[in-house]
Amino acid sequence: MAATTLSNSFSPTADSTAIIIPGKPALTVSYTQLSAEILSFQKKLAKLGVTPEAAVSIALPNTYEFIVAFLAAAWQRGIAAPLNAAYKQEEFEFYIDDLSSAVALVPKGSFAKDGPAVRAARKYKAAIAECYWNGKEVVLDVKDEGKLKGKGSQKVEKAQPDDVALVLHTSGTTGRPKAVPLTHRNLTRTMKNIQATYELTPADRTMLVMPLFHVHGLLAGFLAPLYSGGSVIVPPKFSASEFWDDFITHKANWYTAVPTIHQILLKNPPPTTKPKIRFIRSCSSPLSPTTFHQLEKTYNAPVLEAYAMTEAAHQMTSNPLPPGKRQPGSVGLGQGVDVKILDGEGNEVPQGSEAEICIKGENVTKGYLNNPDANKSSFTKNGYFRTGDQGKKDKDGYVIITGRIKELINKGGEKISPIELDNVLARHPAVSEAVSFAIPDEMFGQDVGVAIVLKPGQNLGADELKGWVADKLAKFKVPKQVYFTDNMPKTATGKIQRRIVADTMMKQDKPKAKL
Repeated sequence: MAATTLSNSFSPTADSTAIIIPGKPALTVSYTQLSAEILSFQKKLAKLGVTPEAAVSIALPNTYEFIVAFLAAAWQRGIAAPLNAAYKQEEFEFYIDDLSSAVALVPKGSFAKDGPAVRAARKYKAAIAECYWNGKEVVLDVKDEGKLKGKGSQKVEKAQPDDVALVLHTSGTTGRPKAVPLTHRNLTRTMKNIQATYELTPADRTMLVMPLFHVHGLLAGFLAPLYSGGSVIVPPKFSASEFWDDFITHKANWYTAVPTIHQILLKNPPPTTKPKIRFIRSCSSPLSPTTFHQLEKTYNAPVLEAYAMTEAAHQMTSNPLPPGKRQPGSVGLGQGVDVKILDGEGNEVPQGSEAEICIKGENVTKGYLNNPDANKSSFTKNGYFRTGDQGKKDKDGYVIITGRIKELINKGGEKISPIELDNVLARHPAVSEAVSFAIPDEMFGQDVGVAIVLKPGQNLGADELKGWVADKLAKFKVPKQVYFTDNMPKTATGKIQRRIVADTMMKQDKPKAKL
């Protein structure tokens, strides 16, 4: 199938199952039903006033309505902008304002509750609509027309390959998250790459455990399976206690997840009747060789580690299926993507030498939105995208990531900008200086540590500060460890280097609360 857009990348007439939403009873949707539902919802968006290039902010959890709304927005030549439904108002405001969203889609009941997404949308005059499956159709219940008032009844559009279909933000080390536009062509190329890497067919069925507001869940766990004619089981969220039940009941044969989820599954008892698993994919955060071996042994399936980023519409490299070699500690080979290890001048380094991992391919974004500086520094003279990761290729060409050049905190695949966190902490009335950094964590790989210098005469406990941050930012960004210090370690020139601060703080015997 010559898929060039999200509107022609799966069959509109197949009777086979596309989606299963577990429940009592489960909802099973065929490709024919899915296509009809997307088209119907696309017409509702057109009637509301969604036109080409209009951003549709989707603040819904993993549900059938998310799937339909996402695809309908892209079919209508709009820009789908999925958001973590657990964000606080301040976070919703940033994303809705950054894209000048035309409409925010929220769960049923949000409007009456005046939820954070609703308040954020109202502030920036985005239309507000509740979106839910009522057993017959996906409803678009418009609560506030906002900036679309008087602009309704637009024509139903046909998506084009170079239309931006999706915008996701990536946490930049420069603080302000960068908006990554991905076209239909970028997405369909990744869908084809993933289908080819794992030889996905209509016989395959995956269990989606990653959120759909990330490229991992959206591309690897959802769009690639649809492109291959297979099917996707979509629970509302990852639940270790229900995972194997749903996996076996609905006959899944593979899944993709971050190492944290693999580790949580391993901490829980395995299913009594072991399902036949074709492969397990791991991505978004380094998988330790220990976890790799435990997974293979426990579930009797090959574990394939991949490497991906938002700017590449997800997948860049992966370990191959058997009989190909899979190598613990390596993210494998380029998959339909040209991967080179380049020095600061953009020249390739000798095999085995470490430098920056750089990529080129039809899946890679053309550049960030409204960010000429970042675009200039993110591409080499030959048009390779700089990943910001340091790595090397071994003798077989397998890519090994040796460390992050950037200082992002990677908490189980959730990237946290230390600068965003510093800026929030610095707003606390008792705080004089704040520096955030990654601390090692057994479950998440990394978690958040912060060093705090208090203003003279001020008292502040760690729990109080954590609670204060929790009111401003999503839960995953709340620091795990708070270190109070009288002097923030600095370089001779007075610069603060996170690594030095982190090392100094972690050498302290114990995080001390200054009470």
